[in-house]
Amino acid sequence: MNAAPTTHSASLARAGTATPQIAILGAGAAGLCMAIQLKKAGINSFTIYEKAGSVAGTWRDNTYPGSGCDVPSHLYSFSFEPKHDWSRKFARQPEIEAYFQHCAEKYGLLPHIRFNTEIAEAAFDEEEALWRIRMTDGEEVSAALFISGAGQLNQPFTPHLEGIENFKGAAFHSARWNHGIDLTGKKVAVVGSGASAIQFVPEIAPKVEHLTLFQRTPNWVVPKADRPYTRLEKALFKRFPALAKLHRYMIYLTLERNFLAFLKDSFFGKLFEKAARKEIETHIEDPELREKLTPDFPAGCKRILLSNDWFPAMARPNVSVETAGIDHVEDGALIGKDGRAHAADVIIYGTGFKATDFLCPMEIKGLGGRSLNEAWREGAEAYRGVAVSGFPNFFMMYGPNTNLGHNSIIFMIECQVNYIMQCVQALIGKDLAYVDVKPDAMSAFNTQLQEDIKKSVWASGCTSWYKTESGKITNNWSSFTMKYWWQMRRADLAHFVQAVKRRRKTPNLQAAD
Repeated sequence: MNAAPTTHSASLARAGTATPQIAILGAGAAGLCMAIQLKKAGINSFTIYEKAGSVAGTWRDNTYPGSGCDVPSHLYSFSFEPKHDWSRKFARQPEIEAYFQHCAEKYGLLPHIRFNTEIAEAAFDEEEALWRIRMTDGEEVSAALFISGAGQLNQPFTPHLEGIENFKGAAFHSARWNHGIDLTGKKVAVVGSGASAIQFVPEIAPKVEHLTLFQRTPNWVVPKADRPYTRLEKALFKRFPALAKLHRYMIYLTLERNFLAFLKDSFFGKLFEKAARKEIETHIEDPELREKLTPDFPAGCKRILLSNDWFPAMARPNVSVETAGIDHVEDGALIGKDGRAHAADVIIYGTGFKATDFLCPMEIKGLGGRSLNEAWREGAEAYRGVAVSGFPNFFMMYGPNTNLGHNSIIFMIECQVNYIMQCVQALIGKDLAYVDVKPDAMSAFNTQLQEDIKKSVWASGCTSWYKTESGKITNNWSSFTMKYWWQMRRADLAHFVQAVKRRRKTPNLQAAD
């Protein structure tokens, strides 16, 4: 399934200045997609600022054992850059990272990327219609447009455990896996049982002496239809690209149907629950453990997880599941709230990310010096997930309310890039100083979105990373991805303030000759 096609012919030219015309934050999937479409449009005056030393974002960072994607490989790739030789139906981290590295090299993006460069602050200069951007090392640059590809899953969340300073063993987050620690024969405490733990716990459980899983709430875990692609399948995909495209399209439609599971009291949601219960009954004989691993909330209220080896791992004699919570940490042990001590040589946090803290810890200031953190004080929101009123020429990909529980985020990113490219085209074609989404348009969009979300299981009352502490759901898209594609296929500039230039400025947006 392709996102909305882009047909852009104008370009941005440097106007006698060394500062970049377009600043892109992050060299993950979103930042790379944005940059590729800019280059396809003949726009080369952009720079990607990447805080790490290589591309691929979350797929560079999450190198824990068993790390992989829960979206089928052929759909977790750019529609314009298909990969016909995926090794398996659900690719693992090294192969996905290599794919994005391939994209960066093929489309000539590496010269545009400044690695090991982290943005600390960005402020809009209304007089000059420029974003003034400061790096953590104090360097300052200016850009006509500021585009974020930071996403939602880039800041690991590590809870503070009372007394952790007394622990003499190794302690690390799954997104910052310490490969220098040999877990063989160790007593390991895993804090959290989310999407990362679902993958790494079965990988490390066979080699450790004992693994104690501290679980706050169980998850609905259903079988993962994963297997290697055969040599014949890969050969056919390469020989007949239309077959690979059809395969991708069928995957898309199958996943798109799964959105029905996220509606309250959904029949499809019940099917997910039935599949998960069957897995528990098949692999877990102990009634007490079964109860611990069975959720008491509707499927989909928290992320539905895919795994074929989670429950077998939970049934291992050297694995125990603790639900009492952690009171404090001592040297060599975690003490539960029930007073029991659990010996540990290593602590691994599988506690996910600060998903609702969009763009933190950066400070972003728009018109009148207003902070984005202040604008989002009651929870992040944006117009169609890409623009925020009062922050001209600032766009986001994978922004508020664009996460998915049923389909590929790559599809959403391509829709967003198409939309942003149309805004860039308008800036060029109309020779505008900036565009800024109108407050009423943004308000109307989010009012309707939140009304739609009330019909979903995410609003059923369980806690999840989809929502803020106040209960506002800021992460997930409220409907089918097809609806999002329909809304994003054309940029309605009537919903934007279009500011004309006061005078010729440098650097400046202009059409190529």
